[in-house]
Amino acid sequence: MNARRYRLLIFDWDGTIMDSVASIVACSAAAIQDLGLGELPEAAIRGTIGLGMREMVDALFPDCEKELYGRMLERYRAHWLSTYRDLSVPFRGVDRTLRALAAEGYLLAIATGKSRRGLDLDLERTGLGALFAATRTADEAFSKPHPQMLLDVLAELGQRPRAAAMVGDSTHDLQMAASAGIAAVAVCTGSHTRGELQSLSPLACLAGVVELPDWLARREG
Repeated sequence: MNARRYRLLIFDWDGTIMDSVASIVACSAAAIQDLGLGELPEAAIRGTIGLGMREMVDALFPDCEKELYGRMLERYRAHWLSTYRDLSVPFRGVDRTLRALAAEGYLLAIATGKSRRGLDLDLERTGLGALFAATRTADEAFSKPHPQMLLDVLAELGQRPRAAAMVGDSTHDLQMAASAGIAAVAVCTGSHTRGELQSLSPLACLAGVVELPDWLARREG
C-alpha cells in the first residue's frame, strides 16, 4: 500500500456506480410534464445530471422562482419513489469490483449530486454502504463542479489531494476534481459522451468502473 500513488478512490454515484441516467431523465421529464412546462430535449436533461437538484432545475429553467422549484422537487420525488428508484441498479460487475478494491486496501468514498436521503436509500437497497469510508451529497456541500465535496472527504479521511482519484461519468465530476487538485478518471457509462469527457483531459476514459482495477494495476505497476 505505501508504494501506491492513490490511496483514496472517490466515486460519483448516478451514471458511475448506478445505471440510473435513463431513469433520472424519465423522472425529470415526468415532473416537468406534471407542471405543464412543456418538453425538453433529452440531451438537455442529461447534461445536468450530476448537479444538485436546485442547480439542475436552474440550468433547465433559468431564473426559476422558489415556488416553482419546490413544486418541481415535490413532483420529482413523487415519481422517483413510486416508479423509478427501483429501476436503478448497480452496473454489472460494479459490486464485485468495489469489494475487490476495498479488499486490496483502497479507501472508497462517494461525492454525489444526490440528496442525502436518496443516497442513503440507495446504499441500503444495494448493500454497498459498508464499503465507503465517507460520503458527501449536494445537501451537505456546494454542488459540483465546486470542489467542496472532495475537500470535505479529504479532510474527513486525512488524505492529501495527490493521494486521491475521482471517478465519474460527467464533466461536472472532472471539473470538480480539477478544482480540488485531484486526479480524475472518466467512465463512459453516464450522462456525457466520451468526447465531452476527453475534452477535459482525464487520466483515462474507461468503459466502466469494472475496468478500474486493471487500470490502477498498470498505473501503479
